[in-house]
Amino acid sequence: MKIPNRLLPLVEDGLIDEVLTQLMSGKEASVYIVRSGDNIQCAKVYKEIEQRSFKQAVAYREGRKVKNSRRARAMEKGSKFGRDEQEKVWQNAEIDALYKLSEADVRVPTPYGCFDGVLLMELVTDDEGSVAPRLNDVTLTKEQAMRDHDLMIQYVTRMLCAGIVHGDLSEFNVLVDHLGPVIIDLPQAVDASANNNAKWMLERDVNNMTTYYGQYAPELLGSEYAKEMWALYESGELTPNSKLTGVFIDDGKDADVDGLMAEINAVMEEARLRKERQLEDQELD
Repeated sequence: MKIPNRLLPLVEDGLIDEVLTQLMSGKEASVYIVRSGDNIQCAKVYKEIEQRSFKQAVAYREGRKVKNSRRARAMEKGSKFGRDEQEKVWQNAEIDALYKLSEADVRVPTPYGCFDGVLLMELVTDDEGSVAPRLNDVTLTKEQAMRDHDLMIQYVTRMLCAGIVHGDLSEFNVLVDHLGPVIIDLPQAVDASANNNAKWMLERDVNNMTTYYGQYAPELLGSEYAKEMWALYESGELTPNSKLTGVFIDDGKDADVDGLMAEINAVMEEARLRKERQLEDQELD
């Protein structure tokens, strides 16, 4: 296929030998299948900020720091230089999270590097070598659902122990190969300790997974893994090997009104995002 303009520099620099096909085009990025030597990889091309439709960028950016004080001031003021720097931080967030999560034994695509707004990473495939399907596109048995839900809870626990909350985890952001689920799409990943929205984002992530797997294994519905996980995290007792039960007893303290409103807003936002993804799927079909 014709080489997209954003991929030309990578071809000229020898990082990519051939662009095979476009895999998908979303509202935040376009993904291509490329060849580098004998390896088939993914090239994720982030769209410019003017083209993106991510409505909650401010909530996700909270807590992201840059070491250079001049850049930090420019980002706060919102100057053109500051916006450019903010864009670099946004693009680097995903590859930073991928490297960190790989080290934390969370199944994510192996990253190869980010070059001028293009992320090169592993292409996750099925047994036949075709692109692995998204979780939304597979049918599971009850046993598979129970097993994979347990894996996802383990992965989210390890992510939180590594200081990361995905922030947009759903059946649309998980691939499935012969070993089970692989978590993808992490540009909005947040710092669990520095972002005030981390708690409700974690709850939304976990509840999305439980709701999805719960359609195959109804006994999962009503579990409280997110609340249990966060309580252990806040008390410093959560470890990558913590055995969670899904049971959480409220301590009876006064209701957190701000937290409740945040959860309500999160549910509404998730409904909007799901509708957008379904429309994208229809357009691709």
